[in-house]
Amino acid sequence: MTGVRGVDAGRVGVRGVDAGRVGVRGVDAGRVGVRGVDAGGGDVRGVDVRGSDVRGSGGRTTGVRGARVRAALRRLTLGLLAAALLAGCTTGPTEAAPGTTGTPHTPNTPATSGSTATAAPAPSRSVPTPTPEGTLLVADFGSDTVTFVDPGRDGSGRNGGPIASVEVGTAPYGLVVGEDGRAWVATAEGVAVVDTQRRTRLALIPYETETGPVTTGEYRGGGMGIALAPDGRHVYVGVNVPGGNGTLEVVDTATCEVTGVVGVGRRPFDVDVSPDGREVYATNHDSFDVTAVDADTLRTRRMEVAPYGTEGGLGSWLKPHYAVVRPQDGRLLLPFEGERLAVLDPRSGKVTIERMTAGTHQHGAALAPDGTLLVVGTGPIGSADEGPSLTVRAPDGEERIVPLEGPHEDVAVSADGSTAYVTRGFTRDGYWNGITVVDLDKPDNLDAPATPNNERNKPIRLSAGNRPLGIAIL
Repeated sequence: MTGVRGVDAGRVGVRGVDAGRVGVRGVDAGRVGVRGVDAGGGDVRGVDVRGSDVRGSGGRTTGVRGARVRAALRRLTLGLLAAALLAGCTTGPTEAAPGTTGTPHTPNTPATSGSTATAAPAPSRSVPTPTPEGTLLVADFGSDTVTFVDPGRDGSGRNGGPIASVEVGTAPYGLVVGEDGRAWVATAEGVAVVDTQRRTRLALIPYETETGPVTTGEYRGGGMGIALAPDGRHVYVGVNVPGGNGTLEVVDTATCEVTGVVGVGRRPFDVDVSPDGREVYATNHDSFDVTAVDADTLRTRRMEVAPYGTEGGLGSWLKPHYAVVRPQDGRLLLPFEGERLAVLDPRSGKVTIERMTAGTHQHGAALAPDGTLLVVGTGPIGSADEGPSLTVRAPDGEERIVPLEGPHEDVAVSADGSTAYVTRGFTRDGYWNGITVVDLDKPDNLDAPATPNNERNKPIRLSAGNRPLGIAIL
């Protein structure tokens, strides 16, 4: 927790967050002490200005020199206070060269948190150059890091590549970035908070939910989907509990503390928030449903979303994965198998079905600014299925299918809607360490029919990250 404790009789104390605690302790009788900011050599201790005082009777600072000292102390204290409130969390590991931090994982084997690859250089302790706008941030499910990626010339992927990686915690999955530049990353251990400008981990907030031993792999416990409230005050993370129902945990972004926990369905793959911030939606993969959570009371409503039925239970492939919330009406769009788009009205719980054309198993989804829906096709689950693809679905329902090479997981779209960035991590075998960049504005042949086997765009493969899953654009 970051708290500000009174300005009283010339005393200011800011008590920081544990895990490399940042604390600013008292300006008292002319003394300022700065403790913490412990990032392996990044701390500042004992700025003691008692020797600069002019003391009168009773130890009180007097005279012009004393006034100057007090003014200097006030400026120093306010600066430290502002910095502490802006950060909201503590300082942790800083950036390292891409691919040198963390240990690559084999699915379903225990992780060695905090370890480094053989002969890897130590993380840099210098202050990095601020991260450029438009940089991509991916969650490296295979190496306990997030990687910052240059998207290349004009965001096209050409001449792009990784900038730096920051260790965040075991097997990071989803991530979201706020207006203040902090990224919130769902790992197996807790929610990591990353300063994206300085490329530094600020905190790792442990879950309140008991998820068992920290492991890796597709079915690991811990955070999966994650979303930020529209006002930026809370982060909501879906926590998987192996063998049982999951939870939704609420994190206060000012204090970096878990302030609420509520039960949801099994394996909350994705989390979304209503446009007005009043409801949070957990898309629960293994229970064929979406849990609506009242953001104020944490009361829940279960809404089944199973356009193919629930036959097969845990063994079924025909379950919900990711959703997006349509801003104009608040409905949730959930793609299934490149055949059916489930449109869920969260007010009534009613589901309507619209036809899709990709004919392939689908995971990640995103909305472009103009309402175009992008859906990631991971590849076939049956002999009649089509290969991996990106569905580009216009608001009127017309679809264009862009073939992709190999399984993919999630997608983000540029602010102008011209470029899609698709992660190739995937939760199962067949992944590749990189991102596929798709130019949405320049299909090769505008007159060609929109079929899965007709390549209308030529995607660019951008090598970056380690089994990247979640993605955001800074």
